[in-house]
Order: sequence, then structure tokens, then C-alpha cells
Amino acid sequence: MSLVVVPVRYPLSKHSRRTLERAIEIARERDAALTILHVDLYQNGKKVTRIDLKNAVEATFGRLESARYVVRTGFLVEESILDEVAAEEADAVVIGTKQASRLRRLFQRFTDNPDIDSYLRSHLDCEVITVESVRN
Repeated sequence: MSLVVVPVRYPLSKHSRRTLERAIEIARERDAALTILHVDLYQNGKKVTRIDLKNAVEATFGRLESARYVVRTGFLVEESILDEVAAEEADAVVIGTKQASRLRRLFQRFTDNPDIDSYLRSHLDCEVITVESVRN
């Protein structure tokens, strides 16, 4: 079974809800499992549990089949996302445009190739799907 990873904020922001909505659609279209990822930053000192994340998602979208809820702790959101995508050998990662620009800046520090999709495809064999931010 293929796997789609979607990083989200907690509590769910309107951007995270939009990105998650698209990830759910993609997972259903591909008959894929879905990993919903939240990264707790060490420096923020907040502790979000898997149950917190699951309850927030299910309150908005209902119970999701083949969904896994993951909370990672790290210093950089982007690095934690990449770690999860690599560890789970994800087929696709669905990110919002704000996250995409942060990842692009991170990649520019480590590589001369700011194209996230081709970088992940060459290093992790992963498709990146970017979801436009919600406009007010």
C-alpha cells in the first residue's frame, strides 16, 4: 500500500485544514495509507499527544480509514518532516505553500538545488504535492 504524509499544525489552522483536506482526497484516490504528522518544537515547550492530534482531525473530518497519527519532537519542522518521509518511505508528501517556501530555504542551505520536488525525488523517491494557501 502506498503512503501519503501530511504535516499539520496543532491546533489545526485554516491552512492545515485545507492541506489535510487535499491529502485525504489524494490518499482516497490512490487507495493509500495516510500519516498525519505534527512536529512539536523543543523550543516551544508545548506537548501535543497523538490523541490530541487525532481528536482535532476527527472533529473536523470524521474518522479516517487507514490514518496514522504521528507527533515528532524536533528543533526544525522541516527536518522532522524529511525524517518522517524518509523513515516511512512515503510515496507522497502533501504540504502547504508556506511549508514549501520554508523547505525551499532549508534546501538552499544544503544544496544548490532549491527545487523541492526534484530534490526529494532524487534523495527520497517521493512526490511533493503543494496545496495553495487559503485566501481571506
